[in-house]
Order: sequence, then C-alpha cells, then structure tokens
Amino acid sequence: MKVAVIGAGPAGITAAYVLTKRGISVDLYEASDEVGGMSKTIDLWNQKVDIGPHRFFSNDLRVNELWLEVAGEDYEMVDRLTRIYYKKKFFYYPLKPFNALFNLGPIKAAICLGSYVLERLKPTPQDGSFENWVTSRFGRRLFEIFFKTYSEKLWGISCKELDADFAAQRIKKLSLFSAIINAFLGGRGNKHKTLVDQFAYPTEGTGMIYKRMAEYIQANGGQVHMKCPVKQVHTEQQVAKALTLEDGTYKTYDHIISSMPLTLLVNRLNEAPAPVKEAVNSLKFRDTVLVYLKVESTDTFPDNWLYVHSPDLRMGRVTNFRNWVPQLYGEEKSTILVLEYWCYRDKDEFWKWEDERLIDLAKKEIRATGLIGKSDISAGHIYRIPRCYPVYNQGYKERLEPVVDYLKTVKNLSVIGRYGAFKYNNQDHSILMGLLAAEGLATGKATNLWDINTDYDTYQEASVITKTGLQKLDA
Repeated sequence: MKVAVIGAGPAGITAAYVLTKRGISVDLYEASDEVGGMSKTIDLWNQKVDIGPHRFFSNDLRVNELWLEVAGEDYEMVDRLTRIYYKKKFFYYPLKPFNALFNLGPIKAAICLGSYVLERLKPTPQDGSFENWVTSRFGRRLFEIFFKTYSEKLWGISCKELDADFAAQRIKKLSLFSAIINAFLGGRGNKHKTLVDQFAYPTEGTGMIYKRMAEYIQANGGQVHMKCPVKQVHTEQQVAKALTLEDGTYKTYDHIISSMPLTLLVNRLNEAPAPVKEAVNSLKFRDTVLVYLKVESTDTFPDNWLYVHSPDLRMGRVTNFRNWVPQLYGEEKSTILVLEYWCYRDKDEFWKWEDERLIDLAKKEIRATGLIGKSDISAGHIYRIPRCYPVYNQGYKERLEPVVDYLKTVKNLSVIGRYGAFKYNNQDHSILMGLLAAEGLATGKATNLWDINTDYDTYQEASVITKTGLQKLDA
C-alpha cells in the first residue's frame, strides 16, 4: 500500500508517523517550510516560541502513550496560570470566588448571582445560539462579562449568530456550580479540560513533537515534502486515485489522507457535484494575525496567557513565553509576548495592514494594560495564519452535512484535522484522528472519523501525563 498524507499539522503528521511505524509507504505533503501546523515552534530573537499558546492535555490513553513515545523525557509539567483581563482587573480562570467577588465588587457580584438564580427560575428559551446557551448556564450578567466580548472578537460575529454547538463542544460539562466547587476543592479530582491547572509541555516547544515525528518518518522510508502544496485530489467513479501538486506533478496512491482545508479539498474534487460545492462554500474560516513583541525585561506578568475581554482593546489574547519552560529562552534576558488578533482576510483591511502598523498597535495596547510597566519594547515580528478557526455560525451543521455525506461516498479518502474535518480541534483531538485514520488503514478496521468530535469522551482506558510518566485513572 502507498499512502499520501496532505498536511503536516498534528493530525496529518500523526497519521504519517503511525503508518510508517506499521511499515506502510507514506508521502507527506506540507505547503509551508515547517511541520506542526498551528502547533509549530519557531526560532525568534535567539529564543523558541509557539504559534500562540498550545498546551497539551488529554485523558485518552492512546493519545498520551503516543505523545510520551515521541517526547521521551524531554518535557516539563507546567503550572497553568491563565486569567481574564477585564476593565483593568484580572480575574482568575478557573474561577476563584473571592478574587471574582473582590474585582466585581459586592453590588455587581450580587447582581451576577441574582442573574444566575433568575435563570434557574425562568430559563432563557433556547434558539440554537451561543448567547442563549451560555446565558442559560451562567446567567445573563456573567455571560456579558466573561463570554460575550471575547467570543465576538474571536469569531467576528454576534453571539446570537454563533451556534450553540460551539459552547456545547467546548464547555458542555462546565457550569457555574461546577466551577465554584472546583475552586473550593483546589482542582482536586477535576477532569474538565477548561479547568486543568497543570499540563505537559515539550522542552523545545510544542513543535518538538511533530519535528521528531517527521524525523522518524524520513529515517524509516517515508518522504516528507516541504513547501509542496497539493493542488487537487483526483477521483474516478468515487474512488480517490491520485493527486496533483501545485507544480503540476501527478502521483497515484492507494489511499489519500487529507487535512487540507475542507473548502479547498471539496472545491477541487473533480467529481464533486455542484450542490456539494455550493454547501462547502457557505462554510468559512477565521484568520489570525500574531504580533510578537520583544520586551526588555524578565519579569512582566506571571500568566502563561491572558484572555483580553476588555472591549476597548482589539487584541483577544496575549501569551508570555517566559512562563512556560526555561529551555525556550535559555540565557536571554528578554521576554517574548505574542498578541493575537482575529479577522476575515477576504473582507477586513486589518489582514493587509503593514507590519509596522500592526506592531505599533500591539505596542500601544500592551502598554495600555500596564502589564509590562515601563519596560522597553525592542523589536516586533508578524506572523499571519490564514484559515485558522472553523467558524461555527448558526446553521453550519446543516450546511456541513451534505459535504460530509458526499465525502463518505468517496472511497480511499480519509478527511481529518481541524482544517480538514471543519472541527475546532485541540491537539489531542487531531492526534486521535490521525492515529485512528492510520490504524484503520493498517488493520482494515476503519473508524468513522467524523464521529471524533471536540467533545469526545474517552471510551478506552483513561490516563493523564505526569512528570514521572503515564498515570492511569480509575474508570
């Protein structure tokens, strides 16, 4: 069997890695010059930084075993500190009741609690929107403070237009009650990913895992083609047969695993009917502009990252890479921050702003927070990520359904990953999709990969990664 894998992000490269371990011939095609996708690590100002904050956490035994197999002993356990910045105040996340009470003040805190109680007595009718789903869970006032502004920055649409499915996938088991209980118990026994206060992190950055996978693939007979975008997947009578590269090269394969953006894949399938292409073209991705700032200080703020909920600031999140593992910065005496901005590149001028204009905006906004005091900012760097987040606007599932139904009829084609499956995956979701796609091919026992969702529950043995290795959890 000869297999092509399109895309070297967590899903694609995991599939190629597992297939190589199984002795199956693999060609891995990546459009950029580095593996890892959104989870890559880059060198900047004599330090290592990720493309935004990427913590890894999973309860799935298979995913954890694979991650540890690649990482070996080259990881540290990082104590998570993430807070919400709102109106010049910092709210701990996960929730610490006394911190929240102090920041809100007794009157606002009482109003928030009253809003929550009112919601229990007279629930908000559900209309399929993110806004009403979260309001029913937390109350109107807490929704407005802790969900509305950030979500609308991220997605660029009203929370009324955002599908409730996003909330159901990302925070389905979290409620105000469970968050408060978690706070008073100090996180003991907590399994909700949103509340996890410690995670494993590779000593050379998140991208270390995927670079090592690429090295293994190449050392064991596979091919990793960098700067080699795939133009089109060819089918004959609903069977995937070959692909064409951007340079015109035509290559045949027994099976093709694709993690390229779903919109690009389907639009270029030669046999895809017009209604399917029309449906896929109604789906859209959100784009990201990252602004890295080199701050001449080693002591700025203690968080791994902050969520910026203040409506007067355009940035949505800021990450401090000095607070991950010391191997990232070594002997350097500066701190690298990355500020995240989101837009639609096809209609927002922001995507086309000159680098210096973006850097000036980031400098102004980080100064406005007071997070870096009077420390000098000596350099800036821009990194743009197209098609970063699949947008869950209301009704997206109905528009996605005919696309999925069609792809299920195409033999010898597997579609995986955040981009490929149009799912807002974390790393562990994508790794699992790649793992199951490869194992299905190798064993002939295929899994319905579309069932691997961002809210999947572990259905095998559960485990967590600790500093001493893998710790299995009681069922």
